[in-house]
Amino acid sequence: MTVRPILTLGDPRLRLVGEPVDSFGKYLHELIDDLTHTMRDAPGVGLAAPQIGEALQVCVIEVGGQLHELVNPRIVRASGDDRDLEGCLSVPGYVAYVTRREKVWLKAQNRYGRAIKPVGSGLLARAMQHELDHLAGKLYIDYLESFDELIPVSRMEEEAAAEPGREMPALA
Repeated sequence: MTVRPILTLGDPRLRLVGEPVDSFGKYLHELIDDLTHTMRDAPGVGLAAPQIGEALQVCVIEVGGQLHELVNPRIVRASGDDRDLEGCLSVPGYVAYVTRREKVWLKAQNRYGRAIKPVGSGLLARAMQHELDHLAGKLYIDYLESFDELIPVSRMEEEAAAEPGREMPALA
């Protein structure tokens, strides 16, 4: 497992649409392991292959101690709306309020090519939608009307220090 560099805003590879995966061998397994190791090292709750320069439909998400390895994922159903702070490892130093679906149902494959049907709600649903956006070449900032909506993390840290119990948003 290798910690790979995470591409940041301005790198055109972040806008590449991931290609479907049709080979489930050693290369894919090493990519998933690298994604997991890189995400944990960052630290973040999710990471998509395009964020490390691999234009493939692969991402990992870890919420509540459970790791989700998703290959060729797609949303098949969604319900509710949830507006919350969101950050991204590829847009370091900033967060913003983004409205996402509160619950999502996916169809995907695991690292061995077997069909899986993960369901997420709350933070997991947000992270799933965030990572699937990366696979389509989209960033959370695309939902903003203006970059003025971005909140510097330094300001959030100051506010969190002033308000005990306030948590920082997770980064995907």
